[in-house]
Amino acid sequence: MLIGIPREIREGEARVAATPETVKKYVAQGHRVIVQSGAGVRASLRDAAYEAVGARIGTASEAMGAGLVLKVRAPEPAELAMMTPGAVLVGMLNPFDMENEVRMVAAGIIAFALEAAPRTTRAQSMDVLSSQANIAGYKAVLVAAHHYQRFMPMLMTAAGTVKAARVLILGAGVAGLQAIATARRLGAVIEASDVRPAVKEQIESLGAKFLDVPFLTDEEREIAQGAGGYARPMPADWMRRQAELVHERAKQADIVITTALIPGRTAPVLLQEASVQQMKPGSVVVDLAAAQGGNCPLTVPDEVVERHGVILVGHTNLAAMVAADASALYARNVLDFLKLILDKEGKLVIDRQDDIVAACLMTGQEQVDLAS
Repeated sequence: MLIGIPREIREGEARVAATPETVKKYVAQGHRVIVQSGAGVRASLRDAAYEAVGARIGTASEAMGAGLVLKVRAPEPAELAMMTPGAVLVGMLNPFDMENEVRMVAAGIIAFALEAAPRTTRAQSMDVLSSQANIAGYKAVLVAAHHYQRFMPMLMTAAGTVKAARVLILGAGVAGLQAIATARRLGAVIEASDVRPAVKEQIESLGAKFLDVPFLTDEEREIAQGAGGYARPMPADWMRRQAELVHERAKQADIVITTALIPGRTAPVLLQEASVQQMKPGSVVVDLAAAQGGNCPLTVPDEVVERHGVILVGHTNLAAMVAADASALYARNVLDFLKLILDKEGKLVIDRQDDIVAACLMTGQEQVDLAS
């Protein structure tokens, strides 16, 4: 089979869907791989590294014209026009973007959106959301430290003592937990909040204090358990009580990192403008939900702005700022997913009884021969 690895053309996207490590495994399995020239350069991967493991370096049209195309982000219309009807596309294709899905259906391709994979033990090795959120949580702390005009750890010097930065993390999923761990390594004092009581132990094991909002009803307690590994929207009264607690803690914080996201929904507002107004001058907010409306209404996607003396960071693709490791993890996720849909003869077999395959399939047919 011919596998194509194009260079990502979306603004700010530095990741690549295959690395020399995974390309070597594809070649060993008998596949032919064509990598667009410069596809990995922004992830510190040169063309020569791909050639050394058996790939051929080609053009964008050659990579996009392969029978199986591996991408990071959904193709732009110009890229889609290069694809062959019946070809297979695997990537983070945003299954909630209906316009994008309509374009792919019209192009006659078979598309798998990896971010739709269920949050199950079996799917862990191909969980792109977790692998990339882990990196985003790490980078969020470093970005916050960059904009924060003081030290993170406590320092005792001849000139006096510097207090440790106080960090508030809202949302303790994969990104939030990594943010806690990273901020802890930098010496900060950390508090964290999440709707799910099950994460309290994880938060505390990483050295942070859990901000507990008690549940007053059975309904609140049930919703807080989440679904499919994700948090669920909480009732209005619980959100009000959480907002009051967050408001009080945000006033004391030097850095706030918000990570609350629910797939396919607008991000919940966790940090109100009134809270930002009362934060200390020079404080920093890093909003990981900026692409979905933001956990703070003052966040501007893909911009760093100052409001009420507080710096708000709205980067929407933090994982791409650590492109080398982000690509390595993502490429391994893709490699593991392909094991579910390809047989040894190069044929795509879509097993709709497989919960992972069924969840990821966006468009396509039951079976296509890609051996040629």
